[in-house]
Amino acid sequence: MAAVAARCAEMANAGHECEAEQRRCDVKSDGKPKRHGKGSADESGEPKKELKQKEYDKELKRLHGELVRLQRWVVHKGLKVCVVFEGRDGAGKGGAIKAITERVSPRVFRVVALPAPTEREKTQMYLQRYVPHMPAAGEIVIFDRSWYNRAGVERVMGFCTDEQVQRFLTIVPLVEKAMVESGIILLKYWLEVSEEEQTRRLKGRMKDPRKVWKLSPMDVESYRRWYDYSRARDEMFAATDTRFAPWYVVDSNNKRRARLNIISHLLGKVPYKEAPREKVKLPNRQKAHGYREADHPVKRVPAKY
Repeated sequence: MAAVAARCAEMANAGHECEAEQRRCDVKSDGKPKRHGKGSADESGEPKKELKQKEYDKELKRLHGELVRLQRWVVHKGLKVCVVFEGRDGAGKGGAIKAITERVSPRVFRVVALPAPTEREKTQMYLQRYVPHMPAAGEIVIFDRSWYNRAGVERVMGFCTDEQVQRFLTIVPLVEKAMVESGIILLKYWLEVSEEEQTRRLKGRMKDPRKVWKLSPMDVESYRRWYDYSRARDEMFAATDTRFAPWYVVDSNNKRRARLNIISHLLGKVPYKEAPREKVKLPNRQKAHGYREADHPVKRVPAKY
């Protein structure tokens, strides 16, 4: 871990070498500058036009309304939904999850982001600590990273043996089949980000005090091991991309488009209708009957803004 921390410090203080690397990332083979994150490519490979903030906000508002409808239907019918988000550091998993959960109830949409396992948990069956978080009737559980840590970060960083990885890749499809057969709607998303865009985002975290907490020594070391992660991802897909629990890959180089695409896809994968709902009418407030505001000297928050 000391070596990883040293790598983090080295990257943070890279100076002109870091800038030179960024310039190389920002130049196409023809010598013209690249534009990062402004637009994704369509199926023909042609870049899409930039999605303006106003357009994004308008469509996100509409999709938020649909997520609320979905929420009410899930509760009404007692559905069980499990959504898994995986991808490289800086791929936009957290932002996508925030976009999904921004306007819905945290009692229905539960986000699970487990810390590193405790010493006790390390002695358990690997999947054991994830089982208590599975959805019950009327819940949508979103995993911000999941049991697939074993096939990704744990494998690449040497936290488990090759034998443990292979056993995991053999067992997981059986577990996920049991989940689906129990009535859980399982959706697995992999957010795919390019090398250049990941570099831009991670360097942005170094300078932004709101995001610096997102850049850990582990993130820096995983950045160095790009192709180790690529190989691990490919083998994970080959073993766990099943008919009953397929992987859905999202182009996340443009965060706005990725978020809208994910929400739209999720809504299309969970059948829902308008749940019955009684019309709400505010009643008349009771009369004061002599009540007066107390004169207790409360401590107020200064109105600085």
